[in-house]
Amino acid sequence: MKTSRTIKRIKNFSPAQALVFYYAVAILFGTLLLATPWAAHGESLSFLDALFTATSAQCVTGLIVVDTGTKLTLFGQCVVLALIQIGGLGIMTFSVYLFIYLKVGVSTRGRWLIHETLMHTPVSSWRELIRGIFFMTLVIEAVGALLLAFAFIPALGFWDGVYSAVFHSISAFCNAGFSLFADSLIGFRDNPLVNLTVMGLIILGGIGFLVIRELIQIGRVRAKKRSQRPKLSLHSKIVLVASSFLIVYGAAMIGWLESENSLAGMPLIEGFWTALFQSVTARTAGFNTIDLNAFRAPTVFLVIFLMFVGASPGSAGGGVKTTSMALFFAIFYNRLRGNQHTSLFRRTIPDEVITRALALVLLAIILIALALFGLMIVQTPDTGHENMREFLGYTFEAFSAFGTVGLSIGATAKLNSLGKLIIILLMFVGRVGLLTMAFAIAGRVRRHAPRYAEENIMIG
Repeated sequence: MKTSRTIKRIKNFSPAQALVFYYAVAILFGTLLLATPWAAHGESLSFLDALFTATSAQCVTGLIVVDTGTKLTLFGQCVVLALIQIGGLGIMTFSVYLFIYLKVGVSTRGRWLIHETLMHTPVSSWRELIRGIFFMTLVIEAVGALLLAFAFIPALGFWDGVYSAVFHSISAFCNAGFSLFADSLIGFRDNPLVNLTVMGLIILGGIGFLVIRELIQIGRVRAKKRSQRPKLSLHSKIVLVASSFLIVYGAAMIGWLESENSLAGMPLIEGFWTALFQSVTARTAGFNTIDLNAFRAPTVFLVIFLMFVGASPGSAGGGVKTTSMALFFAIFYNRLRGNQHTSLFRRTIPDEVITRALALVLLAIILIALALFGLMIVQTPDTGHENMREFLGYTFEAFSAFGTVGLSIGATAKLNSLGKLIIILLMFVGRVGLLTMAFAIAGRVRRHAPRYAEENIMIG
């Protein structure tokens, strides 16, 4: 009787509650697998460490409390890789593909989840879209693995090289940042093939599936009919411009700030690869080709900003997204010019979208601030631990978890049980989405909320 009631409640979940439920179930299942004796060398992982690892993998974050390459067995690594792939594509994408394969109809809730995850404009055939996403993902990851194999096989041997190439290709495209190497990709810092391949995978996984699909379609049209000039949608324009700006700006600033510090003594080309790589990976990927503890405080703050922005909507990455940040600045620019509406690229953005973008950014700041406050309480039990570098480390950790980035400057290893739970919560909310979590907690949206008389208040 209780089981039937539970199933009935699950069926009556709102779309946001369903999405949260699906992610939570996947994490729990992964936790149970990682806690088994077959998943780790020597002593099994504790439930909390298994939960942390499963959440980090499912939420494509990359923060680790145990070394993936040495502590986890092949079975454990495959569990992590499966969670990364599922988390990167999204639970509902897998579910819908299964429904299509079994010729089962998709519910209204399923369509809403697909729309919220993948679509910014109506698509003629969403079934074809899902199939395309799967095919595109497999092709991109296969090409990435092939390219990485040319660098890894000479260094690791054939089978280890092939396995490492596949693992890192999936991890990079899904913006997960999990690595089989204890020093991430520092050992391949001066390898152009590894740098270009991993950065390419991160960028493709971070701009969103629909943007890639749109670019491919435009390329096909131009190849067939040179007279036609198909245009990018506003969404794709904002994503590409914002992403390009952040990559170039981040690389230039890292190169300038660290030219006489961590990059000093490096050959020019190696320093260029290092600065560019860190600019790309800071926006949700989590790989690193340099010890971040060597960075100056201003550089660490810059990386925190890049992690906060994150990737783009409908992608494998987290953060408040490039479009939200672009709209955030566009609002101020338009208001300063006296425009009542917000416009970008000669298009007016709907007020509802503006409200959601502002709400997302402000909610993210509030959540991270509360999480950081909690971290400082549970991680610094005495005044001897309270110093600015310690505070910067936990700030970095909180932003990295929320942005599902996975970079760390040493705070992960210091986390106690309560600290791990706070980071787990941040990773989960960062991946599922703040607005989705808010809707899941609030329940169903009130369509006919009362509207009262207006009255002004003083601002500023």
